[in-house]
Amino acid sequence: MTGAPARTLLLWCPDWPVLAAEIVDGVPATGPVAVLHANRVVACSERARAEGVRRGLRKREAQGRCPQLTVVEYDPGRDARAFEPVVAAVEELVAGVEVVRPGACAVAARGPGRYLGGEEAAAERIIEHVAQSCLVESQVGIADGVFAAGLAARAGRVVAPGGTPEFLAGLPVEALGRSALADLLRRLGVRTLGDFAALPAGDVLARFGFDGALAHRLAAGRDHRPLAVRQPPADLTVTAEHDEPIDRVDAAAFVARALAEQLHERLAGHGLACTRLGIEAVTEHGQELHRVWRHDGLLTAAAIADRVRWQLDGWLSGSNGRAGARPARPTAGIIRLRLIPDGVIAQAGLQAGLWGETGEERERAHRALSRVQGILGPEAVVTAVLGGGRSPADQVRLVPWGDERVPARPGPPADAGAGPAAGRGAVGAPPWPGRLPAPAPAVVLPSPLAATVHDAAGEPVVISARLAVSAPPARLVVGTGQPAEIVGWAGPWPVDERWWAPVEARRRARFQVSLADGAALLLAVEAGQWLVEAIYD
Repeated sequence: MTGAPARTLLLWCPDWPVLAAEIVDGVPATGPVAVLHANRVVACSERARAEGVRRGLRKREAQGRCPQLTVVEYDPGRDARAFEPVVAAVEELVAGVEVVRPGACAVAARGPGRYLGGEEAAAERIIEHVAQSCLVESQVGIADGVFAAGLAARAGRVVAPGGTPEFLAGLPVEALGRSALADLLRRLGVRTLGDFAALPAGDVLARFGFDGALAHRLAAGRDHRPLAVRQPPADLTVTAEHDEPIDRVDAAAFVARALAEQLHERLAGHGLACTRLGIEAVTEHGQELHRVWRHDGLLTAAAIADRVRWQLDGWLSGSNGRAGARPARPTAGIIRLRLIPDGVIAQAGLQAGLWGETGEERERAHRALSRVQGILGPEAVVTAVLGGGRSPADQVRLVPWGDERVPARPGPPADAGAGPAAGRGAVGAPPWPGRLPAPAPAVVLPSPLAATVHDAAGEPVVISARLAVSAPPARLVVGTGQPAEIVGWAGPWPVDERWWAPVEARRRARFQVSLADGAALLLAVEAGQWLVEAIYD
């Protein structure tokens, strides 16, 4: 893990998801356009930024700032397919191009610098060639290592050899691209990459884990490739031969998934994980296609399959660039597909699993669930993400397996009180007034059940506008079921939401009740109607 990182030239296309939407779907990138993922802006056009749209904004807030905003859903496959002509154009000048992600590709700077008359001359030549071939604006950065070159590309800079640590030192920790880590570092008083790099590496590993240690190396100007990277043995390459040529994207995607799982299992058997993937294809006419994808983290089986599918889609669909430029396309169907793990690291450096090897059980579960998604669709397997909200239904968001687990609303601290009874004594005000106190119910009903509540005299229990209970609840009837005796109750907890918008306004009060048979329920009364919202375990 010694030695300076290699000089790297990285080409970056600003706002690439927006440009990809224009290339593939015809959405004009000159207008106000925003690309959304999980209801948040992940990229926007220059016109949208001028109207106040920024990355991270929710859809409604972005549209509030720019009513004419055109919203496009995030599609990594579309981004990769549209980026293929750009990579092909770069390859016409230099060899050994690696796709960092759609919109960015890297190459060793030494060769182009010598052949094209210096690093700055090489950068200008590549930018000009991409602009002429694909009508795509781009910027190039050159520095020691891929990470620093990517940041230099955003500024259009050529960092002098050996000057990368100084270049990185003044940048904010958000430049690491790890929002959770950056937020934690700022709360600890670490605000710049230089401050972070000055911390002892052992302490960083112990406190922040493997990903934090990797970020620490990047902040210090040391690329992550020297991190136990070695040349893989020849038997790690996986190959699939096909008698019938593959000329359809759907068939290629099916083959890609099976081959990706085979490669991932073979790497796991050697205690390795892939960080850089070579994809080779041979057509029926003997034409050879090759592309290299890299990743800052570890490529899982699903991530490998996605990149293979994106690349095959780019080859087989023959996506045209903005100027009609067409990269080398297959002249026939693919009869041989090979995956080559060009960059691997030993998994010994990862945190060991609690019941076995590194992530062994998690990986098995991930493969099984991903296989189910491949059969039934991504929405068939979902996981719950807890967030903020006043009711149990508001606090849970179901996201497809493998998608980013981001809560729909920011949640309160784990120890913060919620309701009027539980909130007293908590330090500071809870961010969600009216939130139910712990414990949370075990089952949240998809649709609340209608119910009636009576007092001991058999009269309906009503709640006044001032939250006065007409009488203690004594009996509960759910739907057309039998009456159940209420032996304990707590509440009411009022909720008065969106009172400023009459159409969306909602006012209700909630109660916790325990029944004689041992059951505990969460009730709500709204517009005089009692409802069963959830069940406690």
